[in-house]
This record gives sequence, structure tokens and C-alpha cells, in this order.
Amino acid sequence: MRTGHADLPLHPGKCPPWLFGRMKKLGGAITEVIILEYGRDEYLKRLSNPYFFQSLGCVLGFDWHSSGLTTTVCGALKEALMKENQGVIFLGGKGKASKKTPDEIQDIGEEWNLSTSKIKSLTYASKASAKVDNSLLQDGYQLYHHSFVMTEDGKWAVIQQGMNDFNKYARRYHWLSDNVTNFVVEPHSAICCDTLGESVLNMIARESEESQKASVDLIKENPENILRPIKQNRDIKQSLLVDYGFSMGTKHEIDLGLYKKLMDLNEFHPESYEELVMFKGIGPKTVRALALMSELIYGTKPSWKDPARFSFSHGGKDGFPYPVDRPLMDSSIEILKSAVEEAKIGNDEKLKAMRRLKEYFS
Repeated sequence: MRTGHADLPLHPGKCPPWLFGRMKKLGGAITEVIILEYGRDEYLKRLSNPYFFQSLGCVLGFDWHSSGLTTTVCGALKEALMKENQGVIFLGGKGKASKKTPDEIQDIGEEWNLSTSKIKSLTYASKASAKVDNSLLQDGYQLYHHSFVMTEDGKWAVIQQGMNDFNKYARRYHWLSDNVTNFVVEPHSAICCDTLGESVLNMIARESEESQKASVDLIKENPENILRPIKQNRDIKQSLLVDYGFSMGTKHEIDLGLYKKLMDLNEFHPESYEELVMFKGIGPKTVRALALMSELIYGTKPSWKDPARFSFSHGGKDGFPYPVDRPLMDSSIEILKSAVEEAKIGNDEKLKAMRRLKEYFS
């Protein structure tokens, strides 16, 4: 089982209260059965799979191909699990709620008697996953939703979503702690989406490792030495500044904001690319500038390929996701079937949930 992301069309509106209340009840009951039968680790694995998560949203009754499925399902599960002692909890959420994730990790970590070092590593995982998907993978989707799912033994999964104002789609990203050995090199795979983006700067690709190393080497140099070859070559300077969004003054000097960041990083003296990109204030523009300057000075080329691996089909309400991995899909179906059948909900709700599940996978 690996992690990944899926693209979904943006839909306006809110989930009606009558539906949200039922989603909480059914979602909490399904969670309880899955954890009882398969354990918390398996529950996290399933959440980190975009197909299972989409299936769960369908069973809970939400419009399956909508971007709102992500935020609504996570919101329903967050409220449901707060009232139950399952040893797993959803933190963060949409917009301002996502900013509260570090404080929520601290509070629940203390309640669960986790060590200070474990709480610190969980907080880092939350921040790093957001930094990677917003700055290192520059695919045109700005994050606006971040759900951090953690268990009382310190395992975690991340479900976050970004918005593209141009194509009116949202892209969902999934992470799983068991699969992350390096936050800046292929931290998630099995990526699913409708379309491939053009000229996507993918600094987490394995092909970008040399560019990562060159970026770190650049930072250790005096900023004046870094910028001198760019200043001396007007064509390259124009390309770097105009094509990639950096401003020039009337005297054609390098933007002072970029220069100051280079100075700050040089003083910080990072030993790894992960340390570099996690430095406060380092965003997409700085990551992009360092990648381009590394290519100019050292000849190290980063990956410009969208990391999507295969399609996640969207044909409207009558559509269904293409079964990329049939055994995995069958396993997901069986887990959801048994969870619904054993859930402590009324027979009428069980029948409706089973009918939605059947329609979704037929």
C-alpha cells in the first residue's frame, strides 16, 4: 500500500446538516468496526489510499466526484472520533482550522502521554508534508485543507487538498508515516489524477536529488558569488527573472528579497536539502530560484514532470474510478462491506450505505 493524490472538480455549496449528522454517525461506526477487526494501522493505510477514501465518502452519502468530499468526510470523522475512545483522531481541517494542527497535536499528545520527542516529530511531519506539497511539488495547486490523522502509538497519515483557480479543480494528497523514509525524496507514490500538468517543478522526484544537493551547495557559497554569473549574463538574468516571476528594478538588479533570503540561508548553513526547505520563510519561489540557479551554475537539472502515475477517472455522478489495482480494490470493498454490516446503525441506514457501495463499484 502506498500513498498518493487525486484530482476533483471544485463544487460550491455546503453539506446540509441532515446529511452531515448522518455522515458523522455512519463514519464513526465504520471506523470503530475497521479498527476492531483490522487494527489502527490498517485504518491509517486505508485512509492514505485515495481510492479507499473516495469509496468511504461514497458510502457516507457524499457527492463522490466533488472536491467537497475531502473536507466534509474529514470534518465528519474529526467530530465523530472526538467523542469516541478509538485511539485515533483527526486534527486540522480546512482554512484556518489547518493552522491549529500543531497546537492540537500538542494537546492530544499530552493527553495520550506521548513523549516530548514524539510530539515534536509528529508536529514536524504535519509541517513538512504541507511544505512539500505546497513548495517542492509545484503543480499549480495551492493547499487550503490539511487533515492530520494520528494514533495513540504515534503513527500518522495526512490528507490534504490544494486548489487550482485556473482549471477549477482540487487535488488531494495522501501520506502515510510507514511509507515515509525521506520527506524530500518520493514521499508518496501511486498518484492518481485526471490530467498531467505541464512544466511541473517536481523537487521531490528521485531525478531531482542532484539538483537538491546543488541547491545546498549553492547556499553555502557567498550570495555575491551565486548572483555574479547571473548579473553578468543579461540573457540568463532576463530568463530567470521574467519567465519565473522575479522582479527587477530600473537598474536591472536582482530582487533584494531573494538576496536577503540567500543571505539568511547562508548564515543558517543547512546540511541537507530537507533542512534547507524547512527553513522559515522558504516558499515556492525560493525553491524554484535555487533549482534554476543550480542548473545554471552546476548543470544539475531538476525534474519537470508531473508525478501522476495513472488516471483516476471522473465521469460525473454515474462514473466510477478505474480499478487500478483490482486486488486492492476488492480488499477495500470487503472491508467496507463488513464494516457497514457490523456498524451500530439502523437497518435502513445500513441498506442505503450498502446500496451506495454496490453502485459505486459496479
